[in-house]
Parts: sequence; C-alpha cells; structure tokens
Amino acid sequence: MTAGRVLLAASAALVLAGCRQGLYNQQKLKPYRPSALWENGSSARPLPAGTVARGSLGENRAYETGVGSDGKFVTELPMTLTKGLLLRGQERYDIFCSPCHGRTGDGVGMVVQRGFKRPPSFHVDRLKNERIGYFFDVDTNGFGTMSGYAAQVPVADRWAIAAYVRTLQLSRETPAAFLSDHDLTRLDKAPPAPADPMGATSAAPGTPR
Repeated sequence: MTAGRVLLAASAALVLAGCRQGLYNQQKLKPYRPSALWENGSSARPLPAGTVARGSLGENRAYETGVGSDGKFVTELPMTLTKGLLLRGQERYDIFCSPCHGRTGDGVGMVVQRGFKRPPSFHVDRLKNERIGYFFDVDTNGFGTMSGYAAQVPVADRWAIAAYVRTLQLSRETPAAFLSDHDLTRLDKAPPAPADPMGATSAAPGTPR
C-alpha cells in the first residue's frame, strides 16, 4: 500500500472516530444514574399525575392478568364469546401451542415427538377443572419448562387461545344430542383418531404447564 493510501485511510478513520465520539459522548442522563439537576439526586423522575399508559392502560385487572379482585383466577371469559373469537384462538393455538401440546391438546406435538419434554394433556381431570384464568396466566407468564408468550401474543389473543383450549376440552364430552345432523354425518365419515405416537394413552407425569 502506498503512502498516499495509508494517509487517506488514516484520515478517514480519524474522521469516522470523531463523528462517533461526538454522538456517543453527548450530554445525556442514563436510566438510574445520579443527577445533580434534581434535589433528590436521581435522574429518574416520577410520572406526572394523570399520565396515561401508551398501548394498554391496564385498568382491568381481570382482563390483563386473568386474576380477579379476590386474588384468584377468573372463572369467566372477560369478553364476549363468539365464533370469530374461537376461530382466532384456534389459529393462534395452532401456531404457538400445538408444536408442544398437539392440535388436539393431548401433549404430543411435533417437538415432543422429537424428544422435548411432554406436557400434560389438557384432557386430564386436573386441567379440565382449572379456571380459564389459569390458562391465560400460563400463556402469559409460562410454567415449568414453558416460557411465557406475553411478548409474542397480545392480551386478546391469549384469551382467544384460552377459550379455544376450553373448546378442545369440551369437544371430548359433548353429548351427541347437542350436535346437528350435519355434524354427526361428518363425524361418522371422519377417520379414526391416530394412535398416540408416544405409546401412551395419557400424558406422562411431569411438571404441569
């Protein structure tokens, strides 16, 4: 490399370094750093009275957390149950939940068949008797080896998933008299349920999700 090129490269590096340092070293207050500007010496300031949260206000505790005023999981869906909500729940469940829990909620999703720890079936008595707020809470915060989905799935969709889980549970126990002739005909033509790929008829014991 010629001396001219070396000088040009060095000059360019100095210019770029100068630009970066000028922006990096600007005056600013980093979170939780002390500041002499305020009497209490803290750079973090309390929110002004009347401040409204951006995105979600979070005033409805039952809707936002699945927990009621009594500190227990809610027993009722905090929104109107519609066919559209269940279809949305089915779509979100198939995307986010079925890889582990399976399309029918038996806990034999594809990643479980490939060696991941099997979750309990949604059809065991313990989970059939759980409050719907429990399923929303687990979807939000996770449980055991399951991570929470609050960052990926909005609140409304988490409730839609919880409602769809209830639908999966009820589908096993709905009396034939409740079904239309059209539904009965479709069931008669449906192929038999596939055998459990894990070689068991119920979920293996383990940490509940």
